[in-house]
Amino acid sequence: MTVPIVPGFHPDPSICRVGNTYYLANSSFEYVPGVPIRRSTDLVTWELVGHALTRPSQLPPSEGAANTGVFAPTLRHHDGRFYLVTTNILDDHGQLIVTAEDPAGPWSDPVHVPGTTGIDPDLCWDEDGGCHLTWASFRPDLPGIASVPIDPATGAVLAEPRLLWNGTGLAAPEGPHLYRVDGWWYLLLAEGGTERGHAVTIARARTLEGPYEPAPANPVLTHRSTTHPVQNTGHADLVECADGSWAMVYLGVRPRGKTPQFHVNGRETFLAGVDWVAGWPVVAEDRFPVPKADNGFIDDFAELHPRWVAPGAGPGTFARPVRRGELALTPGRPLLTRALDEYWTAVADLDVSRGTAVFVVRIDDRHWYGLTADGTKVTATLAIGPVVQAITEVAAGSVVSLRIRALRPEPSGPLREVTEPDLVELSVLGEQDHVLGAFDGRYLSTEVAAGFTGRMIGVEALAGTVTLREFRYEPGE
Repeated sequence: MTVPIVPGFHPDPSICRVGNTYYLANSSFEYVPGVPIRRSTDLVTWELVGHALTRPSQLPPSEGAANTGVFAPTLRHHDGRFYLVTTNILDDHGQLIVTAEDPAGPWSDPVHVPGTTGIDPDLCWDEDGGCHLTWASFRPDLPGIASVPIDPATGAVLAEPRLLWNGTGLAAPEGPHLYRVDGWWYLLLAEGGTERGHAVTIARARTLEGPYEPAPANPVLTHRSTTHPVQNTGHADLVECADGSWAMVYLGVRPRGKTPQFHVNGRETFLAGVDWVAGWPVVAEDRFPVPKADNGFIDDFAELHPRWVAPGAGPGTFARPVRRGELALTPGRPLLTRALDEYWTAVADLDVSRGTAVFVVRIDDRHWYGLTADGTKVTATLAIGPVVQAITEVAAGSVVSLRIRALRPEPSGPLREVTEPDLVELSVLGEQDHVLGAFDGRYLSTEVAAGFTGRMIGVEALAGTVTLREFRYEPGE
């Protein structure tokens, strides 16, 4: 599988099925609203229906620091209700649980499970209807994959937590999911860290408490030490399909350029088939052909589409649709959407007659390329860690059309190699287009910036009030 089912920064997928419909959740880190929820009937094409964490009572505002906020969720359906459990690492109250009758929302305010410090929580129900929380515990007295029966309505812990199975010995066992299949309890893990060594492993036991027997063919999925174009594969979740077959969703990245290679759009969601052979899952990566999707859109802001997010607080705190073709932005935070393709073009039409705005592509607030418009000129600026440098500028009026493109680089040098993942071109459009430069995209990659997110594109008001009239995104070649 080389084409993601959910492209762009959409890591840590979790999936469940109700009837013939599948639902998918992804982690969102510092971006608000948190935890995007998607729906599908074929596992291949997915529609964004909303977010699980949309209110300050669910996700308190923060400074939006990079790689904080909401880590990996698990999405499940039980007795007619959807349950989502996740971690807000800025909150020390334990894992949080929200519920909904409709995954499009509204979701409840959270209940917290005390004493469950760590990440990657999972919920499952046993044969007697008891609910169990399993997570990667950071407690010094409980290091590893821990589980405890809970009351999901209140978050109350109903027994002492116990350790289950800490994996095959690879680094960072995490991302646990428990399943009951044919009289066995199966515990699926991510191991090896979420970088190039990432892998999916599994063990089974006759009782939920264990002891767990590892699969003889572990890891059941990994691309480590291969030339596969999708790397870092792991953090998987299983689902039984409507026809009785099984599937797996997992995260991966698409690195490019010269070694060590660079991935820029973050960890994306991929799909594989699963066969059960002699009591163990065998992954069939090419089971589901995924066509390359047209991710393009034009937004005139008649209303604020759920694709738009912001670090630390919801877009509604600084972005206000006035009428079609007029989104008023005030200073505070950038209004952002995910880059969805390896190569793409984005254009923002802005009125800066009453303020100053910057049109950016970014990994975080220390790694971004942008075009700043103040009503008299447009300036191209690069931020690479502590270095923020204005590169060049061109005269421009108060109504501007700004373009950022991620372009395929050409081979260069004596060996005719492609060294960068892409080139990021910054331009001002008009009767005569002005290209202000094309810059190495590696500095907007995870390998340079570090962390768990991916490239975002959008606009921030730096002063006054600016108007975003239209935003256009289209895939490139």
